[in-house]
Amino acid sequence: MAAGERRLALLLAAAMFVLVVDTSLMNVSISSVVDDLGTTVSGVQGAIALEALVSAAFILIGSKVADLIGRKRAFVLGLLGYAIGALAMTLSQGLFAIVVFWAIIGGLGASLLLPSMQSLIHGNFEGAAQKQAYALVGAASAVAAAVGPLLGGFLTTSLSWRVGFALEVVVIAGVLLGLGRVKDVPYTGARTVDGVGAVLSAVGMGGVIVGILVWQEGGELVGLLIAVGLVGLVSLSRWLVRRKRAGKPTLLDPDLFKADLFRLGFTSQMLQNIALGGMMIALPIFLQMVLEYNALETGLTIAPLSLTMFAAALLAGRRAGRRRPASVIRIGWALLSLGLVALLPIVPRAGSGWALVAPLIVAGAGFGLLVSQLNNYTLSPVSDERVSEAAGVNSAAGSFGLSFGLAFGGAIMLATLSIAFTQLARDSDVLPAAAQEQVADALEDDAQVMSNSALQEQLAAQPPAIQDEIVAINTDARPLALQVALLVPLIAALLGLANSFRMVRRPDPKPSAGAELALA
Repeated sequence: MAAGERRLALLLAAAMFVLVVDTSLMNVSISSVVDDLGTTVSGVQGAIALEALVSAAFILIGSKVADLIGRKRAFVLGLLGYAIGALAMTLSQGLFAIVVFWAIIGGLGASLLLPSMQSLIHGNFEGAAQKQAYALVGAASAVAAAVGPLLGGFLTTSLSWRVGFALEVVVIAGVLLGLGRVKDVPYTGARTVDGVGAVLSAVGMGGVIVGILVWQEGGELVGLLIAVGLVGLVSLSRWLVRRKRAGKPTLLDPDLFKADLFRLGFTSQMLQNIALGGMMIALPIFLQMVLEYNALETGLTIAPLSLTMFAAALLAGRRAGRRRPASVIRIGWALLSLGLVALLPIVPRAGSGWALVAPLIVAGAGFGLLVSQLNNYTLSPVSDERVSEAAGVNSAAGSFGLSFGLAFGGAIMLATLSIAFTQLARDSDVLPAAAQEQVADALEDDAQVMSNSALQEQLAAQPPAIQDEIVAINTDARPLALQVALLVPLIAALLGLANSFRMVRRPDPKPSAGAELALA
């Protein structure tokens, strides 16, 4: 790779690094964001899930928009969307700005950035240099996932959680200033837009996740929103088939889903991200609200998961070919399931993050094996002319899984907390009947995971006996809620393990040239 090509590849890799590290900064900074903005854990968690949802809901549309307006222009708009979100995090004084600018505008930026980046790499590099560029961008993503919790924890504890997002703005500015080196990649396909398919995809995925987020916040019409989402997804599948039969352009080719290996692969991709999303909301909340860790301690505690995932993916990638991909995937799911099963009994007994290290290493190794193989397994058998579209579907499935894991993990955690806290309060011999009803009413409207220290501050006006009893109830209820939340990634892992047995029974995929370029 020539010096000019290397600088260009580094620019694209820097953009990918920002994209991946962004969510890590939020996860390890939850308690600091909550304290500084005077908001709630569920509010911040909802913003994290919403950002992943917007990216998932619009990534297929973003791919088509990039085709129509130009891949370079879409890339720039995506970067600007991310810059606006990061700048909002740097300056924000309330949750509303984070939801609008970081979650929604930043999510839309990601939906433009991801598909256009792949096209720009394909159009700006050739031969070995192209493979090296893909590898460098992939490495930037892996490194960001590994060091993100540590970097975010260090910056938040030593300086401020806002500093990490300010640095994102600086990196994005540097990428934008260097984009003169990037040549646009023209689109030569059909320019007809499947507007109905685009709307149905956004309504389908959006309805399900928004319904869960509304449930988490105690809102109304939850069932209706989820039903609208499910109807949207079913209608999308029927619409695509009907439009394909009529010979008209579709948002995506429904024949992709007829390929057994692709169907198994992208389903596993979604399940993997559900598991990751569920863990990335439950673990930081446990560490910051139960053990009362700061951001740096949280990042250090989560590091065994992210660093082992990075190391296992790297090792498995170097030894690719020695084992069947489906066998490696099955081992990955087994390790992830084992790590999660081990976490469940530890949560109510852990006095420090050291108790989590061994299960997180095992789970991280499982994630690493999955990351090293799933994209390859899913996209390898896809023909050259359809690999870009298949990669978009695969990315959408992953983003949807991540947002679902974040939203549902958080929602089920708060629902369990509300039920457990209310029941323990009613069973209490210390709390008077009026206090029991007050607790029940408050939790019905606004259940929150709170540290004992924060709870004691709120109870300062209560008699000491009441304070001690409510703090004791909080101490008992939180671990149960977090254990139930961890069932979300565990169930996803067990479903993935069952799926892997079907993979093993199928023949190994034979890679196409286009898939090799997309995966390099």
